[in-house]
Amino acid sequence: MATPDQCRAALDRLAQNMSSADGDVRSAAALDRSLSCRITDLDITFLGRLADGTIRDVTSVPGPPPQKAEIRLSMAGDDLIALVDGELNFAKAWGSGRVKLEAGLRDLLRLRTLL
Repeated sequence: MATPDQCRAALDRLAQNMSSADGDVRSAAALDRSLSCRITDLDITFLGRLADGTIRDVTSVPGPPPQKAEIRLSMAGDDLIALVDGELNFAKAWGSGRVKLEAGLRDLLRLRTLL
């Protein structure tokens, strides 16, 4: 089972990957939205802001998020690490329910490029 530090490091790697992306991926990540990533098996939520093509101001809180973010992810810690490392396909994980993504329709359409 992944640790909170490993999950935080995975989110940091994701932010770095997003900030160095080009083209459609960079454009899709250029939203300015609040973001939460709930790690179900650790009962922790990472909060941040998707802005300028990266994830900024990441903090963590125990339990569920204190407020509803505009983009919400939920998954096990090992799945987060596998996604960021390219070992787990997002579309398959989302389709099977291993990863949950909630956002407005416009955001989902724009984020599909990242997936």
